[in-house]
Amino acid sequence: MTARWPVRRPTEHAALRAVCRSARPTPSVPALMAALLVASEQGDREGVCLAAHRVVRAASSKETT
Repeated sequence: MTARWPVRRPTEHAALRAVCRSARPTPSVPALMAALLVASEQGDREGVCLAAHRVVRAASSKETT
């Protein structure tokens, strides 16, 4: 059996192109902080990490605009 790596996935490329064409609004910092608190209360370590990173990105994007 011959394997090629990486396997081409044309649908993945189409999805990435579609995402790049559409602008998505950034959630507000208070909403992200609420998500961070909920994840922390539930003991969801991955959720805490994701929410914390989103808070930092949202806060830094607000400073530059």
